Amino acid sequence: MVSTLQGSTGQPAAELSLSAGEARLITLRAQGLLGADGRRGGVPAMLRRVGAVQLDTISVLARSHELVAYARLGAVPRERIERAYWHPGRPTAFEYWSHAACILPIEEWPWYAFRRRALRARGRRWHQSHDAACAQVLARLRAEGPLTATQLGGAKAGGPWWDWSETKIAVEWLLDIGEVICVRRDGWRRVYDLPDRVLPRELLEHEPDDAACLAHLARVAGRALGVATRADLIDYHRLRELTDGQAGHADRAGESAVAAGLVPVAVESAGKPLPGWADPAALAEPPRGRHRVTLLSPFDSLLWDRKRTRRTFGFEHSLEAYVPKAKRVHGYYAMPLLARGRLLGRVDPVRRGQTLVARQLSLDSVAAAGPMAQALREAAGWVGCSAVEVEQVSPPHLAGRLRAALS
Repeated sequence: MVSTLQGSTGQPAAELSLSAGEARLITLRAQGLLGADGRRGGVPAMLRRVGAVQLDTISVLARSHELVAYARLGAVPRERIERAYWHPGRPTAFEYWSHAACILPIEEWPWYAFRRRALRARGRRWHQSHDAACAQVLARLRAEGPLTATQLGGAKAGGPWWDWSETKIAVEWLLDIGEVICVRRDGWRRVYDLPDRVLPRELLEHEPDDAACLAHLARVAGRALGVATRADLIDYHRLRELTDGQAGHADRAGESAVAAGLVPVAVESAGKPLPGWADPAALAEPPRGRHRVTLLSPFDSLLWDRKRTRRTFGFEHSLEAYVPKAKRVHGYYAMPLLARGRLLGRVDPVRRGQTLVARQLSLDSVAAAGPMAQALREAAGWVGCSAVEVEQVSPPHLAGRLRAALS
């Protein structure tokens, strides 16, 4: 593969052609799902590799940010994963808006200055915050140390769930514009603090301009995906969102890719070349190693972009948790099965006591039954379940094969 990806000098040529299979393997390795490198360094290295880990309130087997680590590292105890993300003594990560609300390596703080500036320029996000409430929040944090929204005075105003209190509006706005930071959660509640109390001086004082921020984030996305189209680079950090409407961050994706040192490539897609970019380090040697067999969170960064997932894996991915039950096709929290470098099925799991129940399960072929059984057993053991029970299998004629593989 190296000879097909490199010019005669051994350096990437001006334009390289990659088959769909080569691009898929490069992406899997970049995401830490192929080979042993993805397991080295534990959770902190995994977080740096993917650049951002999405947070979500839904917890089925575990919360999504725990599932992302499990998929790459194996059965690391959940409390160890949480401690690695939210270190109680020395912050190594913070929470901010990337692809969505994400855990980010602490060293990425300066590179989100572009978004903090854009939000400040816009003046508001969903709610209008008031200067007096913001000043009161900052004074409380300065005097009392890190606090949750409840400790600051309450998260809700007493109405519907979206009816935030004035204090909650204020502290979230301060988080948006960087006057407040979140470096840990306590029982799923954000704990707010002041940046100058938790960030090293070199991070706090570094304020790169928008062009430098965007080039850095293009480099992060290129490293995390291995191979990416312009649309992929935009989507990874959602450059079209959370802006003042005038900054045009997404419009600069191409020049950011050049500034990041990414290599132009053409990827085979539906029988014709698709222009994109690749991380030069990903092209330096062919991706080798053992494929992970695992269940993936629906919010895993491998699956963030539905179009990319369809193009790369031929797999239609969607989250149906917010779809009315009668309209769901694959279940409330369908987790794709990754095996042999492919997405071979999905399962909607739930824990009932000491049993992991596969409420709805689909397989793409007979050959997927064994890997699905393996993934279910391993996931069950990780979350403390001693048995696996299968309720519904599609297609039905594979139910016997799957249950035999589980026995």
